[in-house]
Amino acid sequence: MGRIREVIDVNGRNSWTLFDTGARNTYIPPAVASVLTVHKARHPVRTALLAVASGGNRNGYPGSGPERAPHIYPHAMMLDHIGLDEEGKEIEILFGALAMQQWGIGLFPAEEKLDLSHYPREFVEW
Repeated sequence: MGRIREVIDVNGRNSWTLFDTGARNTYIPPAVASVLTVHKARHPVRTALLAVASGGNRNGYPGSGPERAPHIYPHAMMLDHIGLDEEGKEIEILFGALAMQQWGIGLFPAEEKLDLSHYPREFVEW
C-alpha cells in the first residue's frame, strides 16, 4: 500500500489530495463537488471509509489533476467529511486505486512522488 499527498487543481480550486492505493474508490466532500458536475445516484452507496459507515447519494467528476497530468476525469463519490491526513490537514480528495489504475498513475512512496510514466499522453480507444 502506498500513500502520496499532493495539491491538485480541480477547475481552478486547489485541493489537498491523498492518493491512496489502500482505498478502492475516489471520494470528495461537498466543497470540492461545488466546482464540478454532480449527478444524483439512483441509490445511496454504502462505504466504510476510515472505519465509519457512510452513505452517499451523489457522484462527481473531478476534471483536473496534478500539474504533470492535467486532464484526469475520475468518477468520485461525495461524502460530507473524508478525514485528516497524518499531519492533521483536511483531506479534500481521496484518490483511490481504481482511478489511479484507470489513469495510469502509480506511486513512489519512498520519494513521496507520483509516477506518471504510464499516464496516457494520447487518446487510445479499445
